[in-house]
Amino acid sequence: TLQNWNKQNQFLLKTKQKMSSGSRRHRGASKPTRQQQGAAPPALFDDTSDMPQAGFGMQPPPPPPPPQQGFYDPSAHQAFASDPYGAGAYQPQYQPPGQPQQPQQQSYQPSFNPGQLLNNPMVNDMAMQYGQQVFGQGTQYVQENLNKYVTNSRIKYYFAVDNAYVGKKLMLLLFPYANKNWSLKYSSDEQAQAPQQQQPQQSVPVAPRFDVNAPDLYIPVMAFVTYILLCGVALGIGNKFTPEQLGVLTSTALVWLLVEILALLLTFYIFNLNSRLRYLDLVAYAGYKYVGMIAIVLSGLLFSSLGFYIALLWFGAALAFFLIRTLNFQIQAADHSSEGHKRRLYMLLFIAGLQPLFMWLLTARVLS
Repeated sequence: TLQNWNKQNQFLLKTKQKMSSGSRRHRGASKPTRQQQGAAPPALFDDTSDMPQAGFGMQPPPPPPPPQQGFYDPSAHQAFASDPYGAGAYQPQYQPPGQPQQPQQQSYQPSFNPGQLLNNPMVNDMAMQYGQQVFGQGTQYVQENLNKYVTNSRIKYYFAVDNAYVGKKLMLLLFPYANKNWSLKYSSDEQAQAPQQQQPQQSVPVAPRFDVNAPDLYIPVMAFVTYILLCGVALGIGNKFTPEQLGVLTSTALVWLLVEILALLLTFYIFNLNSRLRYLDLVAYAGYKYVGMIAIVLSGLLFSSLGFYIALLWFGAALAFFLIRTLNFQIQAADHSSEGHKRRLYMLLFIAGLQPLFMWLLTARVLS
């Protein structure tokens, strides 16, 4: 038993020695070196303790740049759907390649709606009052300056017509060969003058509605307007109508009328002729050509070129005959000699010859 006890003690001592030597080796291997003692242990997570936190006195990080042009942007789609025409709609701008994107700054601009301004009753009242004031001033200015040259009574004289006069005058212009009386009727005021006046007052011709031979401006004006409209119809039939053509025809006709009046006045001065004709009388006699021009254009539309030239010869000769017989009693020579009568005859032939020429110039270009 003692031997067994000794064997057990020896076995326990060896076991303890082995355990003590193993623990020493383990402590020697796990003991860090000086270099390992100075190094920091590996970090499991990033250390964010030194980064600034958003709070009082700190600015938040900048927003991300806007999307590139050509990519779909849901925010832009929502902005366009909510305000398609307003100032806050998204409008992409071109950014050159190679440059960093810059944040776009949008500024709100209030939109102007003219319909709200026009529907404002205060604005409408102010505009109406201003328009009435301007129209009144313009009318007064025209009347004051017009009365310096042409009185209202003289203008009214040329428009004192009725239906009977217009019908008889048109027949006289288109078929003048059957008329026998070409003299004008005058209303003398000699009975109303004072006995002490030595020179009698000049006789005044009666109103056109009382004398078919008296000149008027109603027929020339209406014939001029009808001629312009009929020319527009003729151009439309020929597929040549434009709105500008009516303006060109109107201005051309007015210019030729002015040229004719100036030519007549110059001829009166050169031939040294006396006449009872006034400026408006010349305008009336020169404007009667538009009646024949209407018939010429209608004949050209209905019967082509043959009808045009036949109508031009007839109505040109009719107007020339009418002017010679009418003006024969109103144009007199200054010296009452044979030379003066020749000048008067030349003047009548000159006036009569101008009418067919102007009628052809103003109608041939429309039907060409």
